[in-house]
Amino acid sequence: MKPVQPDNWPRPSGYSNGIKAEGEVLYVAGQVGWDASETIVGDDLVDQIRQALENIVSIVRAAGAEPSSLVRMSWYVTDVDEYRRRKRDIGAVYRDVIGAHYPAMTLLGVAELLEEGAKVEIEATAVLP
Repeated sequence: MKPVQPDNWPRPSGYSNGIKAEGEVLYVAGQVGWDASETIVGDDLVDQIRQALENIVSIVRAAGAEPSSLVRMSWYVTDVDEYRRRKRDIGAVYRDVIGAHYPAMTLLGVAELLEEGAKVEIEATAVLP
């Protein structure tokens, strides 16, 4: 995998503008902050993000890859202002679960998510080694 960045653009913080990769593709459905019993881990956005990321990593590992195989992530949050306020905490959780790997990412604010109590849903794409 190789980040793709136009020469005259500043490097983005916390993600890549593009990722170039070859291999078998794994599409990970949107993951919310619930555990294996499908129970939301609590009302805290950062805790839910940690769990959603851990769910993604579990799926990626089940496919025989590691978090560094992630090439794209789309984040859906119900409160963009809370995301902005908690950005440092979210960044720390991200690095703790995913590491210093920053795929192409998008974040969207949405009115609500299907699962009651969910504040975040993250879908991902990985290219397997």
